[in-house]
Amino acid sequence: MYYPDEVIEEVRSRNDIVDVVSAYVKLKRSGGNLFGLCPFHSEKSPSFSVSPSKQIYYCFGCGAGGNVISFVMQYENCSFQEAVQTLADRAGISLPEEEQDGAARQEHSLRSQILEVNKMAAAFYYYQLRSKSGQPGMDYLKGRELSDETIHGFGLGYAGKYSDSLYQYLRSKGIGDQLLRETGLMVFDERKGMLDKFWNRVMFPIMDVNSKVIGFGGRVMGDGKPKYLNSPETRVFDKSRNLYGLNFARRSRKKVMIVCEGYMDVISMHQAGFVNSVASLGTALTSQHASLLKRYTDEVVLSYDSDGAGIRAALRAIPLLKEAGLRSEVLDLSPFKDPDEFIKAKGNEAFQERIDQAQGSFFFELKVVESRYNMADPESKTAFFREIARRIAGFEQEVERENYIEAVAQKYHVSFDGLRRMVGTELMKGIRTAPGVSGSADLPSSESSSFSSGSARKRGSNADEGLHRSQCMLLTWLTEYPQIYPVLREYVAVEDYSEGFCREAAAMLYEQLENGEPVPARIISHFTEAEDQKKAAALFNTSEPGLAGEELKKAMRETIRKVMESGQKNAGTDTGMDMAALKRMIERKKKLENLGRLEIPL
Repeated sequence: MYYPDEVIEEVRSRNDIVDVVSAYVKLKRSGGNLFGLCPFHSEKSPSFSVSPSKQIYYCFGCGAGGNVISFVMQYENCSFQEAVQTLADRAGISLPEEEQDGAARQEHSLRSQILEVNKMAAAFYYYQLRSKSGQPGMDYLKGRELSDETIHGFGLGYAGKYSDSLYQYLRSKGIGDQLLRETGLMVFDERKGMLDKFWNRVMFPIMDVNSKVIGFGGRVMGDGKPKYLNSPETRVFDKSRNLYGLNFARRSRKKVMIVCEGYMDVISMHQAGFVNSVASLGTALTSQHASLLKRYTDEVVLSYDSDGAGIRAALRAIPLLKEAGLRSEVLDLSPFKDPDEFIKAKGNEAFQERIDQAQGSFFFELKVVESRYNMADPESKTAFFREIARRIAGFEQEVERENYIEAVAQKYHVSFDGLRRMVGTELMKGIRTAPGVSGSADLPSSESSSFSSGSARKRGSNADEGLHRSQCMLLTWLTEYPQIYPVLREYVAVEDYSEGFCREAAAMLYEQLENGEPVPARIISHFTEAEDQKKAAALFNTSEPGLAGEELKKAMRETIRKVMESGQKNAGTDTGMDMAALKRMIERKKKLENLGRLEIPL
């Protein structure tokens, strides 16, 4: 839900960033800041800085940064609202409840009731597994070589051989039939009435990212059908939007997520130390699953069964992952069927080697495509390379196409230039058949024109980056030396900062300085997306190390000059300038001429 700015600021200000970060990272004071090893990337020398005065953190190695809310978001892999709730609970702050109409309140109440019943059911199954009647379930789990710690950690349970045990238990706790229907834990039989959906099964509680039980999966004991049974979709359970094990995997601090097929694969892999493993819930991977994964990683390793069904599942998943902006690789488990079987036979180190050697999704697809062609027949082999060319032509960026042409040429021992021409032919076909294009398309006649335009873009990009750094340095200095603001504002106005993100942050900082105190951490709270918070933190952590005294003053004057000259240049392009604007421009020019004599109060 949306929280007012004053509530967010109270939560932020009541959680000192040093206290919060120290619970996760060992910090050591150095000057005015504290430093430690960054929890967001691997490093041997501390580059992770926490500023008690600014109440922000910043890693000079990987660029991670923000305030205390950002830190919880990034470390716990949670949303802005979830991080605010976590910190509010830590500080003992009661957050305002969302105002809802009658129907919304009723829906929220029903969801809460379902979650509570699910929690009671999970506890019931958990107890049953450890009772005498649960011995078949415990024998099965021990036969799968699961430890007591793993069984406990995943909250595994057992649904007994009687088809109304859970129903009778929940009824004894005062739960009515109507609510039980809503939970999906019961089925209705016209002759027998309400019956348990799950019986004679090992039970796997399904949890959302906040570890709330939203549904169940059950594995039948013996040869009954279906082998695995899942909860139906309810108000709290949507199998296409949840992943088994994600509540654990999101805290793994691993760069990749491993996607498996089933519950036991995930549990076995977590027990073996591969705690970044998840699985879809009895359904193929969906676009919603891919979007969910994107919240926590940029790279996915598909660890599906090595049979035909597993290969088809991987082929369906790859384009969905790519569309969500995720890189994907495919694990080769042969000659074993699934991860659980592989780990039991070969061990953890061998499995990690397979992960390290995982095949890029593109070449996995080519391997499958290759099986459809007779590579000993020249005509069939040529058709195979045409298929490769069509696929490479589908990449939008030229550099990506070139890289894949080179990689394919090396792998299949074919001519780079020949394959490149085939890709060019496929590109031309795509251009001619594109909507709104008729006749032959004009392509650049020489690489030199492309190169020179690229060089111009590069020079422009470097200039933009230099200006951006200068603006960031001014903002950083204003937070470190707020006494320079009365002087600096006479030379650099908010309008002198680049439009967009930088100007928005500058406006908020200038307003704070007008009121007497810069609080960069409050500015970061204005942004709810993790990437925006990271960018905002970078604005206040850009400076030249080791500068002091006159050297620092000189650097400040030069930086002010760069920002002013850029603003002056942009103002000079305004053809509709009135007399007042012209006067301001002349005044700025005079200030620029006298900038060398500007006294900066440090």
